Amino acid sequence: MSDLETYRSNALSWLKSVAPQFGVAARKGLSEAQDLALGRQYQSAKFDAGYAGINWPKDFGGQGLSHIEKVAFESEEMKFGMPNGYFGISLGMPVPILMRYGCDAAFTKERVLKALKGEEIWCQLFSEPAGGSDLAGLRMKAEPDGNGWKLNGQKLWTSWAQYSDYGVIVVRTDPTAQKHKGLTYFWVDMKAPGVDVRPIKLAGGDSHVNEVFFDDVKISDDHRMSPVGGGFGVAMATLMIERYVATDSGGFGPHLDLFISLAQDVEINGKPAIQDGRIRQQIARNYAMRNGLDAITARAMLMLQAGMEPGAEGSLNKLISVRSRQKLSELAIDLRGTDGLAFDEHAHVKSDWSTSWINAPTGRIAGGADEMLLNTIAEKILGLPQDHRPDKGVPFNEIPA
Repeated sequence: MSDLETYRSNALSWLKSVAPQFGVAARKGLSEAQDLALGRQYQSAKFDAGYAGINWPKDFGGQGLSHIEKVAFESEEMKFGMPNGYFGISLGMPVPILMRYGCDAAFTKERVLKALKGEEIWCQLFSEPAGGSDLAGLRMKAEPDGNGWKLNGQKLWTSWAQYSDYGVIVVRTDPTAQKHKGLTYFWVDMKAPGVDVRPIKLAGGDSHVNEVFFDDVKISDDHRMSPVGGGFGVAMATLMIERYVATDSGGFGPHLDLFISLAQDVEINGKPAIQDGRIRQQIARNYAMRNGLDAITARAMLMLQAGMEPGAEGSLNKLISVRSRQKLSELAIDLRGTDGLAFDEHAHVKSDWSTSWINAPTGRIAGGADEMLLNTIAEKILGLPQDHRPDKGVPFNEIPA
């Protein structure tokens, strides 16, 4: 047995041992507050067992292993429906960015450890009513205030902001500069006076996204994580990570094994669906696609660990995986017949095909809409010329509304 197989086997044994306490059955009937409390306990247990921050540096409380071990653990973890969704954004983007760009080493290490243990949650405050896919079009402003800054404006679609202790945020500090060059990146205390979080109920029934209002929120300059006017570069680094970690090769939908099980259980024309050539073709295509995307992601994570910036392939990863998830979920619903129309608002997106399908359009917008990803692929990977951009080189305050 190889070292990786041994690691996977040990991880699976640990997951099986804690599944009765934290898995799908233990979560059934819990309120969101109770589920979050259980999630914090699970995250703490993961940390104690050595499965939190698997590929993070040991100096920050991680295990110092590679992305391969991380993928191995997560591929086993997803089978049990553990309450880990509350920490996905936090540990996926804001905290790794804090490790790279945080100025106060002691503060950063304390925050990272608390996040790994599930004691604190971070959110990412990027999108706005007038600036989502076009991040550089954001309008929320930060103005100098003594030795610090004063924040005013609104953010939208912020995941888990209602439970977050801190957040990373990009705001406009110079409206007279070109729109990409007048932005600055900060971290903020989500409990600070003037921060107002309002959950938004989605079509799937959950309310994990929020609108967040900032009314004269004061922060010191040591909250700044980029040069003044240099926030767009840090924001792009965040989004590049997001396009790898905000989804997996299954588009954050159910594991392919669940579809195979379904195809074995239902019939087409009196025979198991798994014997139908069209179904087998879809399974083969998904298997090949997911393995290809796993390879792209593994390469990107190794580049990050080496201190390099991954390329635009993250756009390819997100675009293909979420589209594929939507199509496979739709096929699974069709195979189930009228049972496929049943919807349980408490079901998990990674274990229920109806929930996966109804939430898939959200995944095709979050972290970059399909159209923006296609542009990135065309320009950065294929080398095609840019679209005409009439606001290019124009000061932000001179761009027509």
